[in-house]
Amino acid sequence: MALMVSISGIRGIVGITLTPEVLVKYAAAFAEYTHRRPVVVGRDGRITGKSASDIIISTLLQMGCDVHDIGICPTPTVSLAVERLRAAGGIAITASHNPMQWNGLKFIASTGLFLDAAENKSLWSIADRGSFEYVEWNKQGRLVDASEHIEKHINAVLSLPFLDADRIRKRKFKVVLDCVNAAGGVIVPSLLRSLGCEVLEMNCNVSGTFAHTPEPIPENLTALSQRVITENADVGIAVDPDVDRLVLITERGEPFVEEYTVTSAVKYILQSEQAAGRTGHTVVVNLSTTRAVDDVAAEFDATVVRTPVGEINVASRMRALKSIIGGEGSGGVILPAIHYSRDAIVGIGIFLQMLAEFGGRASELKASLPQYTIVKNKIQLGTIAPDVVLQKLHEKYAKTEKTNAEDGLKIDFASSWVHLRKSNTEPIIRIIAEAKTKLEATKLADTFTEEIETTSAAR
Repeated sequence: MALMVSISGIRGIVGITLTPEVLVKYAAAFAEYTHRRPVVVGRDGRITGKSASDIIISTLLQMGCDVHDIGICPTPTVSLAVERLRAAGGIAITASHNPMQWNGLKFIASTGLFLDAAENKSLWSIADRGSFEYVEWNKQGRLVDASEHIEKHINAVLSLPFLDADRIRKRKFKVVLDCVNAAGGVIVPSLLRSLGCEVLEMNCNVSGTFAHTPEPIPENLTALSQRVITENADVGIAVDPDVDRLVLITERGEPFVEEYTVTSAVKYILQSEQAAGRTGHTVVVNLSTTRAVDDVAAEFDATVVRTPVGEINVASRMRALKSIIGGEGSGGVILPAIHYSRDAIVGIGIFLQMLAEFGGRASELKASLPQYTIVKNKIQLGTIAPDVVLQKLHEKYAKTEKTNAEDGLKIDFASSWVHLRKSNTEPIIRIIAEAKTKLEATKLADTFTEEIETTSAAR
């Protein structure tokens, strides 16, 4: 398997495709890309993160960059620190939700946003050219402890004008928390306790040994769901290793559903704006995000704009359109009032405020939102030529249905949709289907899984 190089950075299996040589290559290239100016570095807590961080930091220093090292922290904390420090960029050492044998690098521009397509192209060009010039001993960079940015991240959320910490504290929420023994363990318990929550920690020791498959989807959160029930908790909270995705479990032990993390955030922010007499906002989400966002936006006279999947695609469009809320249906909330990054810490603050104002239980809040079901399948690429297959399917369905080919192929039907796309982070084709019922969504996903296989075989 080759090193994954995409708009999401680089990602590979440690010791096989992600080697010390690869880390030096991309760290040196990033130093040159940033003109050897200050860089922020943070890591998600994986077992291999410390050794990778040592290589990255040493390379940056020897290229002449000052390095602000946060240590183990969320990726959005790295982004926020880049902005606050006015650094030239940042490197988050993470493979997000990939298993433990993986690690990778996410590259952050001076804006606090991930590098976009053009910026990535420039970085890759430098990396592929090689021949880096290291500085002399007396011109090497300075290493600075920047761990205080974890607390600054918490304070940024607590300082949001709509967040009434006392109101949340009065609810005395009992929360079961699963941080998969990664970066969430250094920040989420502190945030929750500052909001008066009783926190029951699961997998919060930051050992880097994931207690379960790290992607925060229902099948990986069964122990969390059961603990919520047995502890009679108000809500379960799960984050992925680098804490940009937030997933919730209701007091019944049932998934709030990751798509509804962003849906609820959109509803709360829009209704708050409406209460203040401000309407007509723009919400930005990706092509794979639930239609529930469109339904919520319509309630508050807001417009929904959709982008290709990928945080930078959503964030860039939000910035251009001055959108006040957006994100991705994978549990990623972007609130520009803090920064243009998917941020589970921000998502937790919004959700607890919304639940406190709502006054009922998490399951009742979920029931108050428009109801859809998303089903996700995936196919290993193998011998499949995804671009060819998706083009053939586009030609077939464009004749009768609304289609979008900005990112793979999305087909909108009257009461459902399907999105077929190559993953940015794994060698697979993702099939995402949504309908009003699970049966309909499952049938749609299975139909297009079969269509891809049949179309590929007929090439």
